[in-house]
Amino acid sequence: MEKAIQIVEKKTGINLTQLMTSLVFLGIFFIPFSSFRGIPALGEFAREPSVIFFFFAFLVLIADVLVRKRIIFPIRNLMFQVVLVLFLWFIIATLLNLPNIHNYYFKGASGYERFILQYGVLLLSGVFFLTTYFNVFRRYDSKTLFYKVRKIFYYSMCIVATYGILEILILKFKMAFLHYILWFFNFFPFTEVYLDYGHDRISSVTFEAPALATYLFTVAGWMFSYIITEKGFKKYIPALLVIVLGFFSGSRAALFVITFQVLIFGFLLIRKRKHHQILITVVSLSSVAILFLGIFRGPEIAETIVEKATSFDVRDNKHAISNRSRFGIQYANFLVFLEHPVTGIGYGMQSFEARYKYPKWATVSNWEFRLKYLNENNPNFPPGYNLYARILAEAGIIGMMIFLSLIFLILFTTFRLIKKNDDRYLLAIVIFISMIGFCFNWLKVDTIRVFGFWINFALLLTITANSKFTFSLKKDNAPE
Repeated sequence: MEKAIQIVEKKTGINLTQLMTSLVFLGIFFIPFSSFRGIPALGEFAREPSVIFFFFAFLVLIADVLVRKRIIFPIRNLMFQVVLVLFLWFIIATLLNLPNIHNYYFKGASGYERFILQYGVLLLSGVFFLTTYFNVFRRYDSKTLFYKVRKIFYYSMCIVATYGILEILILKFKMAFLHYILWFFNFFPFTEVYLDYGHDRISSVTFEAPALATYLFTVAGWMFSYIITEKGFKKYIPALLVIVLGFFSGSRAALFVITFQVLIFGFLLIRKRKHHQILITVVSLSSVAILFLGIFRGPEIAETIVEKATSFDVRDNKHAISNRSRFGIQYANFLVFLEHPVTGIGYGMQSFEARYKYPKWATVSNWEFRLKYLNENNPNFPPGYNLYARILAEAGIIGMMIFLSLIFLILFTTFRLIKKNDDRYLLAIVIFISMIGFCFNWLKVDTIRVFGFWINFALLLTITANSKFTFSLKKDNAPE
């Protein structure tokens, strides 16, 4: 096998490391493109075309290992160790619940099948793909890595923004003739043009508005960083596009989380004296923009913001069904946790127990439960709508403590790197802002397989792999 691979490399001129790198970068580029029908054989990754590139990159990594007889794991990194402990605890929590899991059956799947599928997704995202990202990223120094990854996100964002702006013009400003231009996106890979005329929400090249919001959380830090590194007015455009797309997506989470990410970015600018002029310029331009919009669209914008901020009532006509489903499922998962507070009920098992605990105020006259969540003929399991509630239900308080320890380590480490103000400064800012976005996003989604999270985590592992960074509460004397 080794000789065969070496012969192929020699005759074709293809370097395995370069091929793996190209596949990973292509996967990053295609993260938002999910508006196609999907590939059912990929299961949970059916609408995630990036998984194709990442999977082949992983296979190339295996081939590369066979040739060079070595693979690099960030095993000495405390954050990676915590991830492994978390994954191990998921197995232990599941084994402790085997007597109950043996009797689970819902939507044509047993408890054993559910665990294998869910844990397989976890291993693929958090071990196999993570290792692949790390082995690609470690070849670059921090600054080179920052600019390479940002360029990929920028090119991807350009397409997302172009599609999104066309949607806004068509849906919000009634320029229907632009639909003929938008139609050409059908020729783009993994993209099928769809306009949500019913709700006037934009989703760009993603399959729904919340998916667009998740992507914007992922790229926000990268787009904000242009304000620091570039010159002229154009440096503000990427950040402005994130804000505009987030606003017009109609996603309540996008409105809140992106606003918070902007505030975090402003706080980081305040901390460095040389960035104060940038902050003053940003505040000035924002004030002018707000004043201008207030004069021409003030009441309309204010009404939209108030509507989004107060749309979490289960009696609200527009969002009642969605709110009742989300809060009802989260409430049921919390009840499951109260019955199994220490170990939970096993990884991937939330729906088997929670379906008996959905409150009546959530299920009565709610078509989502009748046609989707409790319908045995619908093969899709009910989403947990909250990763924290899911971990409590499936892994208990022990699992939650390990997970929160991981989040704390990530945020603490990135903030310390920002204070150190060395070559890792820009990457640390981007990772910090991105991770804040993911932490809030997990209040509405229950999956940890988000590519953006693991890519940012791999970047963090890379820039801390060979450093003398230690976990310490001592105050840094970082240069300004």
